[in-house]
Amino acid sequence: MSRSDRFRRLRRLRRLRRPAVRRRVRAAIAEELLGTPRSLAVVCAFTAFMLAVGAWYYAPTAGEVPVALWPLYADSAVAVALGGAVLAAVVPTVRGGGDVTADVPTSRPLAYLQTLAFVWLVQFGVWPLVSLNLAFGEYVAAPDAWLYYWGVIGTHLLFVGLALLFPAFGRTTPGALGAALALGVVNVVVDYGVGYHPPLLYEPGTGLAAATLAIAVGSVGLASHSFPRLGGGSN
Repeated sequence: MSRSDRFRRLRRLRRLRRPAVRRRVRAAIAEELLGTPRSLAVVCAFTAFMLAVGAWYYAPTAGEVPVALWPLYADSAVAVALGGAVLAAVVPTVRGGGDVTADVPTSRPLAYLQTLAFVWLVQFGVWPLVSLNLAFGEYVAAPDAWLYYWGVIGTHLLFVGLALLFPAFGRTTPGALGAALALGVVNVVVDYGVGYHPPLLYEPGTGLAAATLAIAVGSVGLASHSFPRLGGGSN
């Protein structure tokens, strides 16, 4: 590759720093993946598969957790379920021939759902990068390392990819962002204060609790930066 080619490629990458360019790229990807009934069905089917895997992962230990706390305990599975609910709300528009980036209805309940799904998917998509690497040696030495390390990290990063599609058609409000942040704090308290954290090969300490809280705050900040406001920023 010549120096001029590298320079042109660098200039194209720098364009992604512009909000308008990022919005166009996100809209194009969302239209490609969600814009037709067939492509949307594929994404929905894969989301359902990830939900089934998540439910299977948490099912053996769910009996040790009070039922009322299951949504906070099985956080990854709940994140995928919320993402699936966001996709389900898009189905009528796409089936009716509408534009997924322009014609999806907006409302306050949908804004709360889209914001919470985004934050939860990003938070628990990134979380395994920290939690598993804090005990990297134990996970890669485990008999099922391909599943418990590479499989978990790979599938959870797809959570982030799914979440990043939502701002192409979704909205948020200050109230939705505040609710997502409050729920993230409650989740950290339940997981590491009460002790109902997801199954791990080690006993987590304050380091993972602090990292989880930081990821939650960062996820809310990303949602605030990524989503347009509903009704011009009304709460």
